[in-house]
Amino acid sequence: MFGPSKNTSLAVSLGLILASSTLILAQSAPAPATAPAGPAKIGIVNIQDAIVATNEGKKEFDALQTRFTPKQTELKALNDEVEGLKKTFEAQQATLKPEVAAAQARTIDTKQKTLQRNYDDAQNEFQQAEQDVVNRLGTKMLAVLEKYAKDNGYTVILDVSNPQTPVLWASQGTIITKELVDAYNVTNPSAAPAPRAGGATTAPRPTAPRPAITPAPTPKKPQ
Repeated sequence: MFGPSKNTSLAVSLGLILASSTLILAQSAPAPATAPAGPAKIGIVNIQDAIVATNEGKKEFDALQTRFTPKQTELKALNDEVEGLKKTFEAQQATLKPEVAAAQARTIDTKQKTLQRNYDDAQNEFQQAEQDVVNRLGTKMLAVLEKYAKDNGYTVILDVSNPQTPVLWASQGTIITKELVDAYNVTNPSAAPAPRAGGATTAPRPTAPRPAITPAPTPKKPQ
């Protein structure tokens, strides 16, 4: 929503969940008595895309969008106000008395600091709310993935949403993101969200313009 990278907190949360779950599964899985016959069956999945594409994920991110829309509107209005004050100040500064110019500059600086503080608070609140959703859905998704892998004979499943996963190319037949989404929807039934205008099928991540935080204008010294 409020940051430069829309997937940062999602990736961090999923990374922590995946790391801990992988360790638990590795410790609890019994060692095979003999090596499996034939080549290993490998699947490729984008866990981030899978979570957002599930019916439950779409509803959750729709709810986040609705929840933070008023804050987005508030931030944009304050940002527009600050930018308008700056333009007016720059246009009139040469004709203003020094004390008037100084007072206006202080007003702009105060509003600008309020904008930055409100932006930081909204950013933190959104990231926490998003992480709560990811923790809840990610844990359920991993349970679905484990069952799907066992039922379909997969030896290894790699998550390409993790930038550290060394997958440079994979055939289409190994990509199971859609299959995992379908399995999740069956295991965790949730009414599909209403279709959006334009045929969009994936819940948009909440977004808002980052406020243009620039130094407040300094009154010019009288010539």
